[in-house]
Order: sequence, then structure tokens, then C-alpha cells
Amino acid sequence: MNFMSKIKVIPCSGIGKVYDLMAREAMLRVSGELLPEETETVCLAHIVTGEEDAKEKVEGFTCVTMDGCPKMCAAKNVAFVGGNVVKEFKSIDAMKEHRGIDAGTATALTDDGWNIVDELADMVKKEILEIIEGEK
Repeated sequence: MNFMSKIKVIPCSGIGKVYDLMAREAMLRVSGELLPEETETVCLAHIVTGEEDAKEKVEGFTCVTMDGCPKMCAAKNVAFVGGNVVKEFKSIDAMKEHRGIDAGTATALTDDGWNIVDELADMVKKEILEIIEGEK
């Protein structure tokens, strides 16, 4: 798979909640550790501010987003600039399965938080592998 055909994984860029941090860490784990040859991250802030390089990286390409809250800023903004958002995740949904767990803060995760990040990253990895298989 060449650089331009990598699936774009774009996390939330929010900074106020633990869910935002979990979304970023999960997507960074996917692109940096789990599927580095198949995926790459694109900075949502660059997309939102209209940076041409960021827009070119997503426009017309397969994208998977993960947002921290129901506002879905990553999914909406990637779609707005022409990214083909094939799957939208929300890290807050994972917390529903872990009620009462202290995942951490907006700036630091607990061990439980990192475990949830691993679960999120595995969910994204599974989805991306299915997308790749469907393209063959």
C-alpha cells in the first residue's frame, strides 16, 4: 500500500474531556503501532482551519474518525472538506460499557483509561481490516 492510499484515521482535537484524550490516543495507537503501513493520522485542527495540505490528504480518501463527544466534530469536518468517512466512532460510547470506571482526566489517563484506549484501538483496527478486505 503506498502513502497516498493509506486509510486516514482522524481523532477529535478537543482538549476538555478525558474522552477527547482517549480518542486521540486510540487513533495514534492504530496509526503508530497496530496498522502503521495501512493508516496515517491527519490533524483535525489543520483540516478545520482550512490548511490546504490537510485537505488534500483527506479529500476523496477513505477516512475513519473518532470523536470524544456527540458533537462529532471530526466526522463532520472531514466530510465537509471531502473526506470519505466510512466509519465514525465515539470514545464516549466505550465508557457506557465501563460505568463507574475512572479513566482519568483531560490530560492524563489512568491504567483503566489506557485499557479502554486499547479496546478502542482494537475496534478501529478490526474495522479498518474489514475495509481493506472489502477493497480487494
